[in-house]
Amino acid sequence: MILALILVPTLCGAAAFLLGGTGLRRALLIGAAVAHAGMTALAWWRTPEPALAGWLSLDAPGLLFLSVTSALFLAAAFYALGYLAFEPHGNVTDLEEGFLFKNAPEAVFISCMLIFLASMTLVTVSRHFGLLWIGIEATTLASAPLIYFHRHHRSLEATWKYLLICSVGIALALLGNFFLGAAIPSSGGASSLLLDELLRGAGSLNPAWLKAAFVLMLIGYGTKMGLAPLHTWLPDAHSEAPSVVSALLSGALLNCAFLGILRIYQLCGAAGQGELCQKALLTFGLVSVAVGAIFILGQSDFKRLLAYSSVENMGLLAVGLGVGGVGTVGALFHAVNHSLVKGMLFLLAGNILVVYRTKAIAPVRGLLRRVPWTGALWLAGFLAITGTPPFSPFFSKFLILKATFDTGHTTVGVLLLFLLAVIFIGMAKACLSMSQGAPEPDEPASPARGWLTVLPPAALAGVALWLGLGIPLRLVSLLDAAAKALGGLR
Repeated sequence: MILALILVPTLCGAAAFLLGGTGLRRALLIGAAVAHAGMTALAWWRTPEPALAGWLSLDAPGLLFLSVTSALFLAAAFYALGYLAFEPHGNVTDLEEGFLFKNAPEAVFISCMLIFLASMTLVTVSRHFGLLWIGIEATTLASAPLIYFHRHHRSLEATWKYLLICSVGIALALLGNFFLGAAIPSSGGASSLLLDELLRGAGSLNPAWLKAAFVLMLIGYGTKMGLAPLHTWLPDAHSEAPSVVSALLSGALLNCAFLGILRIYQLCGAAGQGELCQKALLTFGLVSVAVGAIFILGQSDFKRLLAYSSVENMGLLAVGLGVGGVGTVGALFHAVNHSLVKGMLFLLAGNILVVYRTKAIAPVRGLLRRVPWTGALWLAGFLAITGTPPFSPFFSKFLILKATFDTGHTTVGVLLLFLLAVIFIGMAKACLSMSQGAPEPDEPASPARGWLTVLPPAALAGVALWLGLGIPLRLVSLLDAAAKALGGLR
């Protein structure tokens, strides 16, 4: 079944590109998303057999991130149906969230989305560091055409920045793989870059080479994850991509890079080198939260606002992993919560962009009156992403903060509380001003886009609320198992 998780979206993506017919392409998109979600759900009940001599296998962290990726892609696929059905009338501005079919074929869009899903799936099931690197690199190549979809000069700039910066990061991660290979002793212990073999022979790994490998992979994959100061591609890419793509970039792609860091962190912990890893993660995490807070406070573009919120939340993941203990559980749970809520917010940003034809915050007024469902969900998303109960991000942030004080990192905890307060103020200033007030009387009527652009973000909001009211026991068990595999719980 593991191979099917990769092959189904790959083959459907190839068919969407080669075969004609709008209806067929959209059916392939939905069919692949539903099939992928179904196979992922089945994996919760019956662990699939490893494939390719153990190179592909699902452990607890892999299943957690595979589930998040699959669920978010399913929501994005249904949203894309309403998105693709919208054809702008009249003059289309360069900021409008519409599809210029003569310049950006739908076949390329759907094909790249499906290949993107396949490459992210490969990352979650890879047990070999080399194959993991290939999967993360494939996510870059598959998502670049999606960022450039609007064929605008800003889209081109964002795409080149994304390719250039992430490619440099991926190159450093590749060098980290070489260093990891050098850490393997010539006799005894592991004989390949298979994670399971490396874990069994962790005590025999050369500490100096292993530390160097961790640093390079942290910088390399941290670039793709959006950790500051390596995050500079992220605001442009998230802002210029179609909103359905931005939802996948923020909610799923960043998790893939985080999983790459988790794998080398897991190995370093087994080799007794966890202290260095935790200090580095704490440093990058705090810097990321601080950078996110600074840019959120003065942001004038609501898609870039969400992008900098992603930088902040990736920093929280790093802090949770860095303090260890229950913070590891908090980081894993927060990765799930951030994906749900940020995916919802980016989908809603697409609705707002169509209605107001601008990404600027200032002209957007009266969301609750002009587009009530989108406005209400936008407010709910603001409350959720800033950690307001009863939404689930509150509890994952609480676990991370609790861990900072429990483990003696009191200064880190106080700094986080201050930065989170600043972020709440910055997000509130933007989101509340957009929701309140009355729309301009001479504004044209809002274009009708159907329920397919409202139901997917509403479903994601519902899941975030559900997880805040009570976490299912199966998810608790999976989070505990994932944290134990990473050495966060004993």
